[in-house]
Amino acid sequence: MSLEITHEDLISIQQARELVAKAKEAFLEYKNYSQEQVDKIVRAMFEAGYEASERLAKLAVEETGIGKWEDKKLKNEFATKFTYESIKNLKTVGVINYDKSKRVVEIAEPMGVIAGLIPTTNPTSTAMFKALISTKTRNALVVSPHPRAVKCTYEAIQIMQSAAEKAGAPRNLIQCMTEVAIEGTMELLKHRDVSLILATGSTQMVKMVYSIGKPAYGVGSGNVPAFIERTANIKKAVADIIFGKTFDYGTLCSAENAVVCDSPIREQVIYEFKRRGAYFCNPDEKAKLEKIILTPQGGINPEIVGRPAAYITQKAGFSVPDQTTVLIAELEGVGKQYPLSVEKLSPILAFYTVDGWREGCHKCIELLEFGGLGHTMVIHSSDPDIIVKFALEKPAFRVLVNTVAALGAVGYTTGLDPSMTLGPGTLGHSIISENVTARHLIQIKRLAYELIPLHDIEGNRIQTSDAKRFSAFAPETKKEVKSILEEIEERIKLKAGNTPVWSPTAFSESKASPSPERKIYGLGITEEEIERIIKEFQSQISSK
Repeated sequence: MSLEITHEDLISIQQARELVAKAKEAFLEYKNYSQEQVDKIVRAMFEAGYEASERLAKLAVEETGIGKWEDKKLKNEFATKFTYESIKNLKTVGVINYDKSKRVVEIAEPMGVIAGLIPTTNPTSTAMFKALISTKTRNALVVSPHPRAVKCTYEAIQIMQSAAEKAGAPRNLIQCMTEVAIEGTMELLKHRDVSLILATGSTQMVKMVYSIGKPAYGVGSGNVPAFIERTANIKKAVADIIFGKTFDYGTLCSAENAVVCDSPIREQVIYEFKRRGAYFCNPDEKAKLEKIILTPQGGINPEIVGRPAAYITQKAGFSVPDQTTVLIAELEGVGKQYPLSVEKLSPILAFYTVDGWREGCHKCIELLEFGGLGHTMVIHSSDPDIIVKFALEKPAFRVLVNTVAALGAVGYTTGLDPSMTLGPGTLGHSIISENVTARHLIQIKRLAYELIPLHDIEGNRIQTSDAKRFSAFAPETKKEVKSILEEIEERIKLKAGNTPVWSPTAFSESKASPSPERKIYGLGITEEEIERIIKEFQSQISSK
């Protein structure tokens, strides 16, 4: 008699195993698709996700109670359209590069089944982003949503998978867990058939992911300082900071968390903040905020994450005008004794006054070291020398200039790669310091031809000093390399021509039916093509 599984942890573990098994099967089929097939699928996914942006945004706010649906709609549009536009021309199948001088051919290879962790703050945008970059690179994806955002994350993944299937993708290429428990998530991450982990969340979560021992891209907390230097355009700087801190009520890890203000412009900056609806807390109100900002364990209080200023002050025991945009608390130091100096994920800003850019530099470093190492900072200044000095000296891999940090870091207002997963480098206990995108999800196989022969055609040893570099015999080998490149591409196309067994009509237009009298071998290659390949290799050998 079989034992019935009823415990939620065991159910979650079993679901993780089943989803990975299905994903592995889908991957083994999808990895043989051509670039044209992949691009068709990715475009269909982007269009479906973009169209559903508003519905998914409202669903996310309804389920989690976090943020503003209007801003989550923009996040969803960014995660689909901006991501698609940045990767649509990226070659991820077959030969992707050829270096003539080094005689090295680069061939793209997928990674396999990817496990994705999705945060509650960006439950639909991050899910669609990871689905797009995984599919573009011929990988399968299984995501584990946050327990408070299962429905909206599942719906986002279903939209992407449905669009992908209609465009010809295998079933179960993109999947989402619905029975979510820590044990099930760990089973997903540790599963032998999972090749890579894409982790977006807290620093503690990133450390946990790397402790598993699998290849992983992990991103952690931000605690982003915004330095307003004395030469800054004050009105624009303040407007940018308030916009970033109020966007989705501060839930992006790249949102501004502290203002570092140069003393000569302090009063002007404070005036501009107040003019734009900011509320500066008095000492008693600041003390009340400090009591609710963190949990007894030292983590961010989830009850204030992504909530409006008036809601937070009500929880703290005081009131502010309904039109208040952000809460600002002036602080003298950074660290555990100053709870408001942490990353807050809500419309609360710490405020520091410094004398000059050097003191400002030290304060920004303090803030980054207290929960934001390697992530992001922003400087508002019109002094090119100071801007460069900040870039050289700060322990942050995204140093933004005169823009909204929240949106600049993800690539919305800047030229950075559009991404919902921002690497903090080894400073932030991650292996990546860039904005994670599709190019990070492919492996590159290299076909390398001899540059310095050690023996001549008779097998005699050649002195190293007499060896010729590739440039000396480029005309002789140009035809050979072109032939090999053509051979690789042709083999990939032939291999990718297989129609998915579950969909007899998929891509039928891209594969011509063979004539009845022609013999077909292997993965669709004809007898005539085999003869041609043999003759071509024989001619290459004889010419040498």
